[in-house]
Amino acid sequence: MKKLLLLLLITCISLTGVFANGQEEAGASAQVEMNSHALEDAVNGYFANLPANNYKIGQKDIVDMVIAGKDMVILDIRQADVYGESHLKGAVNVPWGNELYNQLKYIPRDKEVFINCYSGQTAGQAVALLNIAGINARSINLGWNFGISKVEGLDAAIETEANFLDTSKTWETDPQIDAAYKAYYEGLAGVKGTTFGNYKISEDNAKKILDAGDTDVAFLSIRQAKHFAEGHIETATNLPWGKGMNEMFASLPADKKIVVYCYSGQTAGQTVAGLKLLGYDAVSMNGGMGVGANAPIGWSNKGYPVVK
Repeated sequence: MKKLLLLLLITCISLTGVFANGQEEAGASAQVEMNSHALEDAVNGYFANLPANNYKIGQKDIVDMVIAGKDMVILDIRQADVYGESHLKGAVNVPWGNELYNQLKYIPRDKEVFINCYSGQTAGQAVALLNIAGINARSINLGWNFGISKVEGLDAAIETEANFLDTSKTWETDPQIDAAYKAYYEGLAGVKGTTFGNYKISEDNAKKILDAGDTDVAFLSIRQAKHFAEGHIETATNLPWGKGMNEMFASLPADKKIVVYCYSGQTAGQTVAGLKLLGYDAVSMNGGMGVGANAPIGWSNKGYPVVK
C-alpha cells in the first residue's frame, strides 16, 4: 500500500510539473505572439488617431514658443554644417539618418518634441517614426527653408551655439519597433545618391518614370478627394490623408514601388514612414504637387501636366 501511495504521489508531482511547464510555454508563446504585432499595431494606431494638427506645428508658433522660453525639445535634423550656421535656440542637432536611431534612447518621452529639417519632408518621416515609438513629436511646418526662415522677428529666436541631448537618462523602445527603426535608417545608406535617396524621389525622376510607363511603379495621391478630382498625376490612385486611412493600406500594391505625393511632401513623408514599416516599398515625391506658385519645388511648379 505504501509503495502504491508513493507511486501515485510521484505521478501527480510529474503531471503537475508537465502542466506548469505547459502553462509557461503557452504563456511565452502568447507573449511572443503579442510582441510580434507591436510594430503593426503602433503604425496603425498612428494613422487611426491622427490629430487635427496632423502632427505638425506652424512655423510662427514654434518661433513664438522659443522666444517665450517654453520647456521643450527641438531636434534639428539638418546636416551639422547647416545647423551650425543658424538654428532655433536650444535646438539639438541630430542629422537625418543613422544618428536619429543612435540617439533614439535619449529623446525624452516626457516632453513635447519638435522636428526641423529643410522643407518639412524628412521631418515628416521622422515625426511618424518618433510617435510610433511613443514620443510626443510634431514636425515644424515647411521646415527651415520655406517656413521658419520666413517668420518675422526670427532673429530673437536663433543662435549658433550647439546644444546636446541629455545622455544621463535613457528611454526604452519596444524591441520590435527598435529593430524596425534600425533597419529603416540603415536602409537610407543604400539609397543615398540614387533615384530614391532618403526614401524620396525628385519630381524630375518621377516624371521620367511616368513617361517610361514603368508598370512596376504606382503613384499614390494622398490629397483630399476634391483636389484629386481637380487635377492629379496620370495613373495615380487616391487615398486621402486623414484619420483611419490605414484601413485602406491593404488595398495598396505590395509588389510595386509606391510613389506617394501630397501638397508639399510633409504628410507624404509621414505616410511613407508608416508604409515602409509595414513592409511596402514606398517613397515620397519631393515637394508634392507644390505649395505656392513661386516655390521652386513641386510637380505643378515644375510645369508638369495633370489629368482630371
